[in-house]
Formats: sequence, C-alpha cells, structure tokens
Amino acid sequence: MQKLAIRGGAPLHGEVRISGAKNAALPIMCAGLLTAEPLHLTNLPDLHDVGTMRKLLQQMGISAATAPGEITFTGDTIDKWEAPYDMVKTMRAAILVLGPLVARFGDARVSLPGGCAIGSRPVDLHIKGLQAMGAEITIEHGYIHAKARHLKGARIFFDLVSVTGTENLMMAATLADGVTVLENAAREPEVADLANCLRAMGAQITGDGTDTLTITGVKELHGASHRIMPDRIESGTFLVAAAATGGSITLTDTRADILDTVLEKLAEAGAEIKVEGDTIHLEMRGRPRAVNVRTAPHPAFPTDMQAQFMALNCIAAGSAMVVETIFENRFMHVQELRRLGAQIEVEGNTAVVRGVERLEGATVMATDLRASASLVIAGLVAQGETVIDRIYHLDRGYEHLEAKLSRLGADIRRLK
Repeated sequence: MQKLAIRGGAPLHGEVRISGAKNAALPIMCAGLLTAEPLHLTNLPDLHDVGTMRKLLQQMGISAATAPGEITFTGDTIDKWEAPYDMVKTMRAAILVLGPLVARFGDARVSLPGGCAIGSRPVDLHIKGLQAMGAEITIEHGYIHAKARHLKGARIFFDLVSVTGTENLMMAATLADGVTVLENAAREPEVADLANCLRAMGAQITGDGTDTLTITGVKELHGASHRIMPDRIESGTFLVAAAATGGSITLTDTRADILDTVLEKLAEAGAEIKVEGDTIHLEMRGRPRAVNVRTAPHPAFPTDMQAQFMALNCIAAGSAMVVETIFENRFMHVQELRRLGAQIEVEGNTAVVRGVERLEGATVMATDLRASASLVIAGLVAQGETVIDRIYHLDRGYEHLEAKLSRLGADIRRLK
C-alpha cells in the first residue's frame, strides 16, 4: 500500500494548473449512455474514479477512444444494462448510470452502493423519482432493477437536497415524455455543468443553478463536445495549503465565481486574494486567523472543504468552531490531526479547534478523500516528517497531487 512522506515547514510558492472536476466528470461521462452518437469530453482529469467509470461504461458495451485529458464515447454498441457490485462498491457515483439506462433502454440493473466511510448516502431519492416517472422498481439480491416502457414527465420534490439524485433524474427526464419539474434540486456548479453538456446534446433544460429544474423531454439526444469545468475543491485545497504554509501561489484554469464562500473564509483568515480572468492569486503574510465554518448545500460553504479548513484552523491564531451538517461521520480526520498535536474537541456535529503555534510530524492514516487532503495540509506545516497511509483515497479525487505540490516547493514524495 502506498504512502506519502512530507517534510513540513516550506511555504508554497509558484503557479499550479487546476484540473477538471471529478464531481462534474463522472455524471457527464454517464450522459454518454443517452445517445448513440459520439460524446467528446475534454479537460478530463486523470483520476482513479474516472478510470473506474470508463471501465464500467465499456463493460456495458460503449466504445471509448482516449487521449491525454480527453475521451470520446460512442453509445451505438451498448448491449449490457448492468452496473455490477465490484464496480459500485469502489465508486458510489456508479448509481448515475441508472437514470440514463432506464430512459434510453427501458431497463437497468444497478448494485446498491453499500456503506460509505463518511456517512449514509441513501439512494431512495433516485428510486422514488424514477417511480414517479413511471418506472417499475424492485430490489433483489442487492440490486436495483428498474424497468419502464417509456418514462413520463412528473413533478418531483426532493425531501433532502441530493446532488446525484438531481443529476440522475435530470438525465432520465431528458428522454421522458412531457415535462419534468425537479423541486428542491441541488444547485451545485457541477449540476449546472451537466446541464450545459446535456443542452449541447439537444436536451431542453432550464433553471440550473436554482432549486427548481424544468426538463422538457425530447425524442432523442445527439452527439456533442463538452469541456469539463475546473475542480473547485482542488482549487480550494491548494489555496488553503498556501494560506496554511504562509505561501504565495497562483491558480490557473480555474473559476473564482464557483468559490465565493471559500474565498471569503480565506480573506477572513487574513489571505490577500486577487482574481483576474481564470486565475486566482493568494498570498498569506504571517500566521492565519482562525475562522468559523458551517457546511450546508451550495451556495453555502461546501462540505468537501470542511476538513481542509480544519487543518488550517489547527495552526491559526485563536479558536474556531467547525459545524458539519451534511455527513454524520465527517470528523474522522480529527483523531489523526490530534496525532500531529492539534487541539480539537468534538461534540456531535461540532468541532472546536484551538490553534497551536506548530504541529509535529507523525504517522497518520487517511480515512476518506477530503480527510486525506487535510492531512496533507497539516503535514506541509508540521515540523519534521509526516507519513500518510492509505493515500489511495487521494488518487480518487486529486490529479497528480504530490507532483503539483513538489513544483510549488513542497518536500513530498510517494513511498511504494
């Protein structure tokens, strides 16, 4: 099992290009199931989850022509409508094939995702939505089996805001008869990016970026080209790392308009931020100030940035409260940060972080993707060497992280 070894203490300096967004790429890849014509995607990140999704789609019979950062799917040879457990268990986003398969082929068999390290992510919203659109669904032998002669438009209200639920039902509705209205829908930029891709394929969608999506079904979708949006969480992670280390970095190929709450918190922590076009420059002079964080669905502060800001607060001046409202188990990085000398107390969904002047290197274990990022940030500021075990989580969501950090001056290496 691979590990990362980090010798902390060096401020990050330089320029880094931001990769395409994993959370946009995965649902957009599934959109290739909706048409027999080629779907050409660019700015595709080189990530483990992206590779897993490509293999899953190819198992179904879709053809995939790849080049660095690009892929072209052609869906005229799809002959299997199943997502097996061995794929779904490693990547919960595989549930996103359910809606497109039922919409186009009238049949889909998708394994239930099983457990998740950061908490429950139920699929009942996906199932109820498809049932409202006329699908017959049974749960048998650990699989969701959905059938429909043809989906019909419906009004669907989400009891809880669900990003993948919104994406699944939006894709299904593009080929349904009539109009589908999704209320209390997710407003994340990645949902809007999927909508942009679907519109390029001929879908009729309005309201993305708001909590009400309206989709008027069409007879068929056609091929298209689409560039995956930049990864806002990777952007935020590098900015927090630079702020924590007292560095000065410039992000390129990114977007500030999808990072409003993150940039506001970094400015509150004392960072100087300048935005020009698709670049963001951050400079931190001196020790950061502690900042309170409360996660909530977009456009509020993203849960995927909670762990990184907790790492920043560990060495900040003052104390801060971190409140997690999305996932019930997303404080598993706390005990690992404590091993580095952090002072954190947890009660329920709230963590109180009292900043210390320095952390000390130690061996720690990553528990999920964003927890891994928080440990990397903590390792960058800790005295001595920090070794992070189980870094396969990082490879699921950060493209060539240690190479990018090395170019910014970090002393980081991968141990085989």
